[in-house]
Amino acid sequence: MKQFTYTIKDALGIHARPAGLLSKKAKSYADTAVTISANGKTVNLGQLMKLMALGVKQGTEVTITCDGANEEEAAAGLLAFLEENL
Repeated sequence: MKQFTYTIKDALGIHARPAGLLSKKAKSYADTAVTISANGKTVNLGQLMKLMALGVKQGTEVTITCDGANEEEAAAGLLAFLEENL
């Protein structure tokens, strides 16, 4: 299991466009379960509507957990995505 935390910097938080891209990115790691935790809740990162329901705003710290065959690659890829987009 690989885990990291990231503080959302985007002024709009995790809004529709980046949420869709983030969810798609998480799904690309087929052999790895990816979850996101924020505001006391944890959801599968590949489920867009649940991700949006977290209501992540600017300044919120999120925890991404990757567990599976490609966890190292998934964690590195998702961290890079967050740094570039959120």
